[in-house]
Amino acid sequence: GDNKKVDSEYVRKGTCSIFAFVEPLGGRHHTSVREHRTAVDWAEEIKYMVDEMYPEAEKIILVMDNLNTHKPSSLYKAFNPEEARRIIKKLEIHYTPSTAAG
Repeated sequence: GDNKKVDSEYVRKGTCSIFAFVEPLGGRHHTSVREHRTAVDWAEEIKYMVDEMYPEAEKIILVMDNLNTHKPSSLYKAFNPEEARRIIKKLEIHYTPSTAAG
């Protein structure tokens, strides 16, 4: 008389990080999958965006989440100071508001 009860258990098979650049008005987007989400991973993705996606742009406006690795200082972890400064000069960074309850 009782209904059979089944408990489906989630089994984690690993993790990855997905980086996505989206330009809705221009109809452009780029995604990449990386094993981790380190400062160097972020810096390498930003360099790709600056040098490959928008090489002619004078200024690139970024709107992104406020993670600890998503900082201009991360570029200095990945590249020499001159290269990091070159990339930073092309960026105007705006962070999304924190969702932390006050």
